[in-house]
Amino acid sequence: MKQFKYIPCLMCSALNRVTSEKINSPAKCGKCKTNLDIKAPVFDVNFKTLESIITNSPIPVIVDFWAAWCGPCQSFAPTYKHYAENHPYTAIYLKFDTEKEQQFIQKFNIKGIPLVIIFENGKEKIRQSGAMSLPMLDQWLNANINR
Repeated sequence: MKQFKYIPCLMCSALNRVTSEKINSPAKCGKCKTNLDIKAPVFDVNFKTLESIITNSPIPVIVDFWAAWCGPCQSFAPTYKHYAENHPYTAIYLKFDTEKEQQFIQKFNIKGIPLVIIFENGKEKIRQSGAMSLPMLDQWLNANINR
């Protein structure tokens, strides 16, 4: 069975599907022809790209809302990245810097960070506040992602 990894284009916000067989080859965005970072396990996105991916993704989208000044955010980042590296076909893994685009914090009703939200079919499914250990993250995602 073919597996697909969905790669967001950080230039035009398009979502690109890459087969597992081609994951080691260079790839370009199907819409704007920008080079894609297909090796990245997690994508740091702006609001426009975030909204586009949440709306258009055929698989779950997991978003880590964070800020550079946040100690728990910094300690959670390697855990989130490690999980994403080991489950590349399960979901699209994004990071959203709440300091860069503060005007959108209210849209997602963010009261504290780090905050991880799972989106499915264009809608928020569930959220979890606070830094999680790898076993906690694994358990939480396994319980809440439709595979």
